[in-house]
Amino acid sequence: MTEMTFDRNDITHIVWDWNGTLLDDNHANLAAVNAVCAAFGRPPVELEYWRSVFRRPLVPCYEELLGRRFVDGEWERAERLYDAHYLEHLPSCSLSEGVPDVLHTWRDGGGSQSLLSMASHDHLVPLVSERGLTGHFERVEGRRFEAEQDSKAEHLVHHLDRQGIDPAKVVLIGDIDDDARAAREAGANAILVAGGLMARERLAATGAPVVDTPAAAVAALRAV
Repeated sequence: MTEMTFDRNDITHIVWDWNGTLLDDNHANLAAVNAVCAAFGRPPVELEYWRSVFRRPLVPCYEELLGRRFVDGEWERAERLYDAHYLEHLPSCSLSEGVPDVLHTWRDGGGSQSLLSMASHDHLVPLVSERGLTGHFERVEGRRFEAEQDSKAEHLVHHLDRQGIDPAKVVLIGDIDDDARAAREAGANAILVAGGLMARERLAATGAPVVDTPAAAVAALRAV
C-alpha cells in the first residue's frame, strides 16, 4: 500500500484511540480471548500470535481463531465471556508509557484532542473519568451504534462532525490497521502505535507512520 503522507504543520487536532493506545491492556485482552478459547474447546494462544491474527470485523476473526463458524447465540456468548474476563483484569491495566504527560504536551502546544474508542460508550466514559483524563479531551466517545462494516470509520466521521472539525487537520493515533482505514475513509490522517493489539509489520502494511509510543507519535507531529 502507498505510504500515507501528510503535512504535519496542518494538524491541529488529535483523535486518540483508547485500548492499546492510551491504555496498556494487552494482558487483559489476551486473558479475555483465552477465556473464549477455553469455552469453545480451543487451546490458549500467546500474545504474539493474537497480535498476528486480530482484526476487524470481529466475528470472522474469532471464527478463524476457533476454527469454525458460530451458530445462533454463540457470538453473543463469546462477547459476554470476553467482557466478563476483560473487566476482571481491567483494574490491573495501567496507562501507556508517557500518558498522561503526552496529553499535556499536545495541549500546551496549542493543539486540541478528543478520544474515540470502539469500546461501548457507557463502558468507556466512566473509565476515562476514573483515570482522571476527561479534562484533556474536547469529547470522549465510545461506540454508540453498530456499524455495518464493524469499523471505526463511520464512528470517526460522526465524531468529527459533532465537533465541527475539518478531517484534513486531524490525525487519528491508534494501534490497529482499522484505525488507519478509518482515518483514510474519513479524510483524516493516521499514526499507529506498535505496542497494542497488532504486530508492527501489519501496521506498516497500511502505509501509515508507525511509532513505539503515544509520546513518539506526538513528537513526530512536532518534528517539523
